[in-house]
Amino acid sequence: MSPGIIVLVCAVAIGVGLSVFKSRFDGRFRGTHPVRKATVRAGSVPAEEADDQVRLTAADLGVELGRRATLLQFSSAFCAPCRATRRTLAEIESMVEGVQHIELDAESHLDLVRRLDILRTPTVLVLDATGAIVTRASGQPRKPDVIAALGAAVDHQPH
Repeated sequence: MSPGIIVLVCAVAIGVGLSVFKSRFDGRFRGTHPVRKATVRAGSVPAEEADDQVRLTAADLGVELGRRATLLQFSSAFCAPCRATRRTLAEIESMVEGVQHIELDAESHLDLVRRLDILRTPTVLVLDATGAIVTRASGQPRKPDVIAALGAAVDHQPH
C-alpha cells in the first residue's frame, strides 16, 4: 500500500470520528452546574446576601426576563444554526406561558460573553424565574431537549 493511500484512509477515519463526536455533543444541554461569580462586586450586593450563583437581570440583558423562565440565546450575524435556533426557541416561547426568548448579538455584548464564558454561537442559556442559569447548550439544540431543560428551569427552586 502506498503512503498516499494510508494518509488518505487515516484522514477520512479522523474526519468521521470528529464528525461523530461533534454530532454527539452539539446542541445538547449538559451540566446543570451554575456559572460562578468570581467576586462580589463592591456595593452591588451585600456580602451576607450574595450567593455564588450568577443571576442575570433585565439591566444585564436590556429586556425583561420571563415570569417563569427565560431562554437566552447568544447569536452572531452570519450563523446559520443561530437562525434555526431562533425559530425553535420562538416556537417554544409561544407554546409555554411565562417563558421569554431573548436573543443577543454576541459581538454587541462582549462583556456579557466573557463573563458567561460563551465560546461559540449559538449558545442557549436557560434561566429560572430569578435569572439564575439552570443549564446551557452550545450549538443548535433540539426542540425536545429545550423543552426538557425548560421544565427543569420552571421547577428550579431558588436558593
